[in-house]
Amino acid sequence: MIEQSFIQELLGRVDIVEVVAAHLQLKKKGANFTACCPFHSEKTPSFTVSPSKQFYHCFGCGNHGDAINFLMEYSGMSFVEAVENIAAQVGLQVPVQKDPINPAASAGRFAVPGTEKSVGVVTNTALPSSNLFERMDVAAKYYREQLKQSEQAIAYLKSRGVSGQIALRFGIGYAPPGWQNLSAVFVDYPSNDAGHALVQAGLVISHDNKKSYDRFRNRIMFPIRGNKEKIVGFGGRVLDEGEPKYLNSPETPLFTKGRELYNLASASVAIRKSGRVVVVEGYMDVVMLAQYGVEYVVATLGTATTGIHIQKLLRYTDEIVFCFDGDQAGIKAAWRALENSLSQLKDGKDVKFLFLPDKEDPDSYIRKHGSAAFEALVKKALPLSVFLCNELSGRVNLGTSEGRARLVQQVGPLLSQITAPVFAFMLMKRLSDLAGVDQEQLATFLKFKKKRISSPPRPGVQRPLRSLSVTPCRRLIQVLLHDSTYVKKLDTSFLALSGDQNEEMALLVSLAEILGASQTDINKLTLEDILKHFNHSPSLVLLEKIAEETPIKQMDWDIEAEFMGGVARLREVQRKTRMAELHSKPLNLLTPEEKKELQQLAAS
Repeated sequence: MIEQSFIQELLGRVDIVEVVAAHLQLKKKGANFTACCPFHSEKTPSFTVSPSKQFYHCFGCGNHGDAINFLMEYSGMSFVEAVENIAAQVGLQVPVQKDPINPAASAGRFAVPGTEKSVGVVTNTALPSSNLFERMDVAAKYYREQLKQSEQAIAYLKSRGVSGQIALRFGIGYAPPGWQNLSAVFVDYPSNDAGHALVQAGLVISHDNKKSYDRFRNRIMFPIRGNKEKIVGFGGRVLDEGEPKYLNSPETPLFTKGRELYNLASASVAIRKSGRVVVVEGYMDVVMLAQYGVEYVVATLGTATTGIHIQKLLRYTDEIVFCFDGDQAGIKAAWRALENSLSQLKDGKDVKFLFLPDKEDPDSYIRKHGSAAFEALVKKALPLSVFLCNELSGRVNLGTSEGRARLVQQVGPLLSQITAPVFAFMLMKRLSDLAGVDQEQLATFLKFKKKRISSPPRPGVQRPLRSLSVTPCRRLIQVLLHDSTYVKKLDTSFLALSGDQNEEMALLVSLAEILGASQTDINKLTLEDILKHFNHSPSLVLLEKIAEETPIKQMDWDIEAEFMGGVARLREVQRKTRMAELHSKPLNLLTPEEKKELQQLAAS
């Protein structure tokens, strides 16, 4: 758990202008800095960074927050990752509070900073992550050197059209044949030690009572980088016809296939600039598309697209285009991606599907036809709703009552996953036309709540199309919805002191009051129970929206750290807001009490 006082010290030391300027081109305008907002498309800058208030705010989309907020929103980091990133910039060591109940658990926290699995508890036998990262860097350098010395590997890359420049850019290397080549660069190469750093990093395989050996042999090596550009794993492509064709690093403290995407860290700027991301299936697809100038591309890592993948990508862009081969295997993979996308959909976000001509993949297609032809296909990709309806319609005979009934039966489990109200309403309308029944009947057949699926947003209430910035209030609301018992740890007295009485703050205050006064066992409260209390409240729409997001349970974050971080950041916002109020008054008009308060705030 990160100490509250440390968050305040961190935000006091860091300059938000420097944090934002590392990612955006800022221009001085009066006392502030401006830029085109990275969170929505615009030509006239409306994104402002205030050095005095240490806040950013976009007057176009409303996105705002402090330096920690910015890294979470822009780079897709969790709260803890953003704290660690800023702490490294200002030269501070992140302190860890001891867990009084389980001190050993605290000792394992943050053992793997800089990865998507950085938050949580790991076994105390794990080596420091810096040790593992260093091992990965040394291995990557070794593989690059081996590529320069292998005529066979160089000839293979040339046959695939890979230039030396693009190979250097992606850090492509070569793992030569042989069983213990890495022993040449690691003097402590293990004999049969399953707990060794090289084994934990996935570079070496160790079995009891058997000799250890290199995992990757006679393969073209593609380094996989996490969200801080650190190498977290490798993908190896075999040179001959051996199997498996592609071999990825195993699950390690640094690497989880279901969470990582190849090239995401490097492509993030291009993704934001283009407004879309193309998801392909292979390393070579990414490399060749980049060589031809199509930069906004990532690849899954030998696994089906997961909900976590989609959630991460939607932090960077409003449009995801899945690109698959046009054969049956490609359609099957696309359908899996569709199924995993449904629960992540948000109104205003688009998921599309691009199927290439027969016997073509992105690599071969762009080499034959060029980037302009490929990007033309991307722009014509099928929206998720069209692909879904086309696929389901092709599985049944819509000319018979039995076929239409089968359509309704198949669509039920799919629609039940969708939480985006406007999209669900429009899709229900399209499916009701195909099934030959009206929407109310279809909703009844599927036993959906009318409020959730079959009706559009209430008149006069505009649902936000973009997810709002993860403000401290919003984070605390998410925590309380995920685990209501945290209301016992929340000091509600300081909520009323906030000078920022916006809708989120009002909702947080109301939610804390309702949970605190609940006569029901707080451990047994469900989301439905909580929503009932807000049936006639103007905050209901916002609460439903935040309930749909539920990123905490999906991202496997450290709930305690997120809660403590939210409280600390909210206190910091209040401190700066109050200081700004007092500074706005002439010094000679401040009362003695106000002068003393200002001194205390400045010193805290």
